[in-house]
Amino acid sequence: MTLARRALGRVALDVSVLGFGAAPLGDLYARLDEATSVATVEAAIGMGVTLIDTSPLYGHGMSELRVGAALRRAGTAGIAISTKIGRVMDPFASGDGSGYVGGLRHAARFDYSYDGAMRSLEQSMLRIGVDRIDIALIHDVDVWTHGKDAIDRRFGEAMEGAYKALDALRRAGTVRAIGVGVNEADMCLRFARAGDIDAVLLAGRYSLLEQPAAAEFLPVAIRKRIGVMLGGVFNSGILATGPVAGAKYNYKPAPPEILAKVASIEAICKRHGVRLYEAALQFALAHPAVSSVVLGAVKPSEVAEQREALTRPLPAALWQELKAAGLLASEAPVPG
Repeated sequence: MTLARRALGRVALDVSVLGFGAAPLGDLYARLDEATSVATVEAAIGMGVTLIDTSPLYGHGMSELRVGAALRRAGTAGIAISTKIGRVMDPFASGDGSGYVGGLRHAARFDYSYDGAMRSLEQSMLRIGVDRIDIALIHDVDVWTHGKDAIDRRFGEAMEGAYKALDALRRAGTVRAIGVGVNEADMCLRFARAGDIDAVLLAGRYSLLEQPAAAEFLPVAIRKRIGVMLGGVFNSGILATGPVAGAKYNYKPAPPEILAKVASIEAICKRHGVRLYEAALQFALAHPAVSSVVLGAVKPSEVAEQREALTRPLPAALWQELKAAGLLASEAPVPG
């Protein structure tokens, strides 16, 4: 079965419903073999994935270098490249990797200024080896990254600097779509109201486990025709692994109430012969605002598994029972 494509909001750009998230290619959890990393991106393209998302943050440039190597082998025709601004890399200073196991040792510094955005995107285009970027996102302007005391200042910097830079590049045709990549639905809503954005990449806030984005942001996205790409649809892992010992939720060990809710969801999935992993993927994609779910992978077989999980038909009775049990809101959109 071929991968479906959807319009990215109002942009004249169709993307595959399964996107490739290149964060792990920055050596996030382990130092990866270069050839396998490049082959994984090539395999994704060969399986019909047309959206590739990366960022300077991911391995401090390593992810973009590997994506670029794959694109030089597979070609860029029909591929939408998404990357981010908000950090500038300094090759003359040694960095800590921002939590990545490997990657480049170039130091990263936050810079949401006009010039910082221009420099960041220029660096990205050189690493990827392209002369255009389809989707340019302002990265990590959220409380999670900067804290409550600094978020208003960072938001102001981004709107006065980075947003204006990306808007100018959009008008010049260097980028096709601009927006934000964050972990909080409230910040998506704030940017959507403050500027003319085309797309967002929202991580973790619309999933089978929780749907805070559904309250305000996703309706606004539909009304303003903002394309929504979803990351973190497994809430840092627990919706992929199930409520096992050490299961992660929001990058930390899952608390008891989350373990209990996921156990209830998984029990219903099993009664219908459905893997929790499959239900989580297909639920996230069912909302009419969502254009694509962006998933990380470090080997071709993982992309193949994701593709199969997204295209396998699931029984309508599964969603009916989840709603009847109070594990999903009655009005939540579901596949089918």
